[in-house]
Amino acid sequence: MDRKAALKELIEQQHHSVKVDKLSARKMQLPLDSEKIIVVSGVRRCGKTALLKLTRNQILKSKVPVYKTLFFSFDDERLMLQIEELDLILQAYRELYPLLNLSECYFFFDEIQNITHWEKFVRRVYDNETKNIFISGSNSKILGSEIATSLRGRTLLYELFPLDFNEFLSFKKIEPVYKSEAQKALIVSEFYQYLKQGGFPEIVFRTEEQRTQILADYYQVLLFRDIVERYNVTRIHALKYFINKLMSNLTKPFSLNKIYNELKSQGIKVGKDNLYEILEYIEAVYLGMRLYKFDYSIVNREMGDKKIYAIDNGLLNVISYQFSENSGKLLENMVFIWLRQLFGDNLFYYNQKTECDFVIFDRDKPIHAIQVCYDLSENSTKKREIKGLLEAMDYFKIENGLIITAEHEEELVFESKTISIKPAYKLMVNRLLIY
Repeated sequence: MDRKAALKELIEQQHHSVKVDKLSARKMQLPLDSEKIIVVSGVRRCGKTALLKLTRNQILKSKVPVYKTLFFSFDDERLMLQIEELDLILQAYRELYPLLNLSECYFFFDEIQNITHWEKFVRRVYDNETKNIFISGSNSKILGSEIATSLRGRTLLYELFPLDFNEFLSFKKIEPVYKSEAQKALIVSEFYQYLKQGGFPEIVFRTEEQRTQILADYYQVLLFRDIVERYNVTRIHALKYFINKLMSNLTKPFSLNKIYNELKSQGIKVGKDNLYEILEYIEAVYLGMRLYKFDYSIVNREMGDKKIYAIDNGLLNVISYQFSENSGKLLENMVFIWLRQLFGDNLFYYNQKTECDFVIFDRDKPIHAIQVCYDLSENSTKKREIKGLLEAMDYFKIENGLIITAEHEEELVFESKTISIKPAYKLMVNRLLIY
């Protein structure tokens, strides 16, 4: 069967079998009539395909006939197309529906980064055929660079993460309100489960053994398909060692020079520049994300210390089993991901005489200073966290600070400054940073 005939068959199968899928809603909703190319990026298996299908469901519910929607996943081995073959999609579609006005149709292209130079095809479709285009991808750097060149001004970008705690409860049909002590106890119990297993949608209802296997498979795909194959990484041992060292240093400033010297001392040959490249790959596929030390100089930020955080606690636990019982680091990692969803890149850490875990900006204005501490029962720990927070509040002239804990709740006043101590589950259930 030739390519075009195969595409016709796929389109017909899709239109004959498609139905309004029963999918759990996500907090993110994509606009339907923006006349922009909607781009959704995020780590593999975080729910991008489901989000596109939920969007298609909305379109079908608005009485758009199914034949006016086209959904292609380029993870499908039957769609191993080259850029010059992408026009066959339009040809096959037109030949199946010769009277169809493509400007009224909705195109969904899932995992489109698998096609080299995909942006040329999407731009042509957008400029000449329809403004209703939704695409997704699992590589932020590839999507970003191609959007910045060929598709500049034509896109709206959305970044999807694994489930947040509120969505996790929603998937389990648990109402996120404290109607009774029993309801509160249930929410707290689910919080501790979420803290360790993370928020990938597929694992919500799995057994612990199944979760471990599924997340290990996710990691292997990220490692070999998204990094090794895509970027032609040959020193796989060095790659694995580097990732493990980064993750073992989670929540603390890391030194590429130190890791380079450790590799060298063990006889693992890899250039320092290669390590910088690998760090870029790790971020591109959303395996890890850097947090910059705050400095008013952008150059100093780039050259200064950085921390690394993992995209998901469950994935982190299969990469480095040492974290399964390290509740403090798991909580800080979870809070980082949550804050990143709320505030994007406007997030830094502060480190002068003391350290403050997170400082959040609104444009150039600092608006939040936050510490994360799993347990404040030790007086020395409490003093240390408060000292670091107060120093950051003084430096940035912030009157109200926040310490996020597992369960502890309290309010402290220091002259003109107020520090609220709040459990993470209470903040995350409401999806608002209110204190």
